[in-house]
Amino acid sequence: MRPFAYHRATSVQDAVTAVADRPDAVFLAGGTNLVDHMKLGVIAPSLVVDVGHLPLTDVELLPDGALRIGADVRNSDLAAHPLVRSRYPVLARALLSAASGQLRNLATTAGNLLQRTRCVYFHDVSTPCNKRTPGAGCSAIDGYVRYHAIFGASEHCVAVHPSDMAVALAALDADVVFHDTDGEQRMPLGTFYRLPGDRPDRDTTLPPGALITAVEIPPPPPHAVSTYRKVRDRASYAFALTSVAAELVLDDGTVTSVRVALGGVAHRPWRAHRAEDWLTGSPATEDSFRAAADAELDGAQPLRGNEFKLGLTRGAIVAALSSLAAGRPR
Repeated sequence: MRPFAYHRATSVQDAVTAVADRPDAVFLAGGTNLVDHMKLGVIAPSLVVDVGHLPLTDVELLPDGALRIGADVRNSDLAAHPLVRSRYPVLARALLSAASGQLRNLATTAGNLLQRTRCVYFHDVSTPCNKRTPGAGCSAIDGYVRYHAIFGASEHCVAVHPSDMAVALAALDADVVFHDTDGEQRMPLGTFYRLPGDRPDRDTTLPPGALITAVEIPPPPPHAVSTYRKVRDRASYAFALTSVAAELVLDDGTVTSVRVALGGVAHRPWRAHRAEDWLTGSPATEDSFRAAADAELDGAQPLRGNEFKLGLTRGAIVAALSSLAAGRPR
């Protein structure tokens, strides 16, 4: 690990000021992703600003019914919170499906949103990687692609976003709240992440030097049910080959509202708008769910070596929605 300066921020404003005009500075909270990358040489910041002790650990219900989650709330605490478990089970399930208990005890809400891809070529500094070094090339395209994208990839990058929590938040239409030199700002999670294009090194649209301070989730629709389904190579501590976050509202067997987001298939949490459009107003049957999944997957572009993700994702969508329609989320 290369030498770096360390600053313990005393406030949100102090943290933002400390990294102003320092493009190679980073924020440190739980450190479960950042420290690994510093050890591997993937990133070598000259300044690390510690924000892990700032008063950003509250989970509170807002007057409009939204839930505000502080940026430094630990994943374990968030998954166990009564308001999350009762109002947003999809989020609790997503958090509990991610990593080990030890990691969840350290990982924070903001850090989870900002974690980098688990592409093996991104982590191996001896191989070319456009996400790590723009213009170097993409080793994955002609390499090992089992875990890589079937949606939204480019000739410059085919990696996927690793977060489970972010997929659930995408399905819940969450907002990201952040501070920059102009004060508090916010943006929808749907515009927070970006596809790789020709700049895969840029994971998000967050302004340089901005600090995430909270995530806000709107109140769930009346009678909504939700779940998270994750398919992986082993039963625990593995990243998703594909995953589904789904929220469903039914009226006499008809879908009146549905939100679906997919994980493990794109550079960002993939909102399945085609499937949602197809399902709204349709009967809540397995045939409808399969047709909606097919409508979404019509736009997929699998790589040679990960075509199996098409059938895997189709099955996961149908299983998640069928369990919700049957009143047995799993």
